[in-house]
Amino acid sequence: MTEPTEPRLTDRGFAIRRRVLGDAHVDRAEAAKTEFDEPFQALITDAAWGHVWARGTIPLRERSMLTIALLAGLGNDHELAMHIRATANTGASEADVMEALMHVAIYAGVPRANHAIKIAKSTFAEMRAGTS
Repeated sequence: MTEPTEPRLTDRGFAIRRRVLGDAHVDRAEAAKTEFDEPFQALITDAAWGHVWARGTIPLRERSMLTIALLAGLGNDHELAMHIRATANTGASEADVMEALMHVAIYAGVPRANHAIKIAKSTFAEMRAGTS
């Protein structure tokens, strides 16, 4: 059974998720959703997107850079490329991403930053080629 969510929060979460990740990504995620992972999808839509990303306290560009640095610093590489691609919607430039990853090198370790830079280079190249 699905836990109830607050409709306004969910609507706000979907709106910002679509703005940052794009309709195609969100549509694919929604189409792949099952009864098993629906509670998790509701959680991230409400908490990550509706509560955190939708806050008006800092611009999406900075929120994007923070997210990329945190994912890289924690070694959560499986979501890093997705958030690199989202920079096309958040306004974070390749130079911004490199600055965030330089911080990762100093505060979380060179190996983590080095791996994240490889992911970023590949993802940006795919974006420029239109294959991402």
